[in-house]
Amino acid sequence: MTLNVAIQMDPIERIDIAGDSTFALALEAQARGARLFYYGPRDLSFSDGDVIANVRPLSVRNVKGDHFTLGDSAVIDLSKVDVVLMRQDPPFDMAYITATHFLERIHPKTLVVNDPAEVRNAPEKIFATLFKDLMPPTLITTDRAEIARFRAKHKDIILKPLYGNGGAGVFRVKEDDENLGSLLEMFTQFYREPVIVQRYVPEVRKGDKRIILVDGEFAGAINRVPADGEARSNMHVGGRPEATELTQREKEICAALGPELKKRGLLFTGIDVIGDYLTEINVTSPTGIWEVKRFGGADIASLVWDAIDSKLKSRG
Repeated sequence: MTLNVAIQMDPIERIDIAGDSTFALALEAQARGARLFYYGPRDLSFSDGDVIANVRPLSVRNVKGDHFTLGDSAVIDLSKVDVVLMRQDPPFDMAYITATHFLERIHPKTLVVNDPAEVRNAPEKIFATLFKDLMPPTLITTDRAEIARFRAKHKDIILKPLYGNGGAGVFRVKEDDENLGSLLEMFTQFYREPVIVQRYVPEVRKGDKRIILVDGEFAGAINRVPADGEARSNMHVGGRPEATELTQREKEICAALGPELKKRGLLFTGIDVIGDYLTEINVTSPTGIWEVKRFGGADIASLVWDAIDSKLKSRG
């Protein structure tokens, strides 16, 4: 049976096809014979009880500078397609939350990956605290006095926006750093939400490991080593990817998380581990497919579509 697959994503003309996991998923779906439809979050509407989108037929090819073709736009009822991939990048803001409410109306009749209600209930930095015994000491607050006490106790800390992504707004603040007050003023100016504060984990110099799980099972991993002078390992700020294998501790973390991810319908997730500590669980638009494959790991795009096919078959 030919699947009709709608992909909700950021502007396709702007993606880096060498590293974009959504593009990898689109290529694999197309190779399996699926019909692809492309639309952005702003093309999604709720009309008289129907979830509709202004979509364009999509074909993709792994050719830099000529990686896609779009057909003529048309409004379709998303309950009539087989699968929706919700793949726009965070921030996890009210626009993102609204999209999950819309897509929840058609799931699971139309399989939405990941489950939109569970995505809404699992913002990445907060969701990880469900497994607090696996995390470094963590504080989420707007109270400056609490943050000051946290730094006094742990000396070397990391400040992050609670709903940020891609390493934006991440700061390391040492015990003698006089910029803490200014940084908190900046966070207050740019963000309404609390800030997340964690004890700095020095093992980050050896890498921040992205581990990908498909339907709760380990699928692949890549280590991301920060550039000299950087506390962030994100590749778009100079982090260096390298091949890796799981440590015993990382296997234990995957075993602890896997059943909960599977139960929640979080089919494609990426967790971040530094040293012995879980730091984030990425459920909105996880990345890493190309990097894992490039270093000889599994074809995760294929594993994701195998899992989607299995779910569709189990529903008849």
